[in-house]
Amino acid sequence: MRIIYLHGFASSPESRKAVYLRQAFANLAISLEIPDLNQGDFSHLTITRQLCQLEMLLQQDETPVTVIGSSLGGLTSAWLGQQQSQVQRLVLLAPAFEFLDHWLPQLGEAQLQQWQASGYLPVYHYREKRSLQLHYHFVEDARQYQSKQLWRVVPTLILHGRYDETIPIDTSRQYANRRSWVQLIELESDHCLSDVMPEIWQEIQSFCQLVPLGGIKN
Repeated sequence: MRIIYLHGFASSPESRKAVYLRQAFANLAISLEIPDLNQGDFSHLTITRQLCQLEMLLQQDETPVTVIGSSLGGLTSAWLGQQQSQVQRLVLLAPAFEFLDHWLPQLGEAQLQQWQASGYLPVYHYREKRSLQLHYHFVEDARQYQSKQLWRVVPTLILHGRYDETIPIDTSRQYANRRSWVQLIELESDHCLSDVMPEIWQEIQSFCQLVPLGGIKN
């Protein structure tokens, strides 16, 4: 089983969650693949481009895949699972279901109109530690990826913070309630989840049935 981690929006393979999980898997002698979804061109990022990138990655090896995704990477993971039978298991960390409904109102009508008219909006990128221009096509593309269309049965674990102000936990509650194959674990945290990573890792180990090096000791 290959395991792939998808980082979030305006993030990178060097994010805190990515680094933590890479080391945790390495401790079990498991390689965690973390593709850079920015592809050196954050300005023209779209969910469709991410999915195309990942489809090519999966074609390199027909081994079944577990995909772990954070925030927008979680939404992308869910869509990858919808489209690719090779994906056999999903772990979604604060997945960005219906994120446009939460993000765009925060920008305000005037800023949104300016983005649409000019084509670009400055967005802070956490790896670059500066704002980068993001094309409005990101929004146009994202509108087609609605969670109500995700119905392929893939064993799924969602871990979401109760105090998430970016993607309200109700989005994950509604998603899980309508799908018997989805398990939701609510955490005492916010969208970053950085303060509950040991708990998240414990749940991932259990869900993925990972055995520590040396096997199980009585």
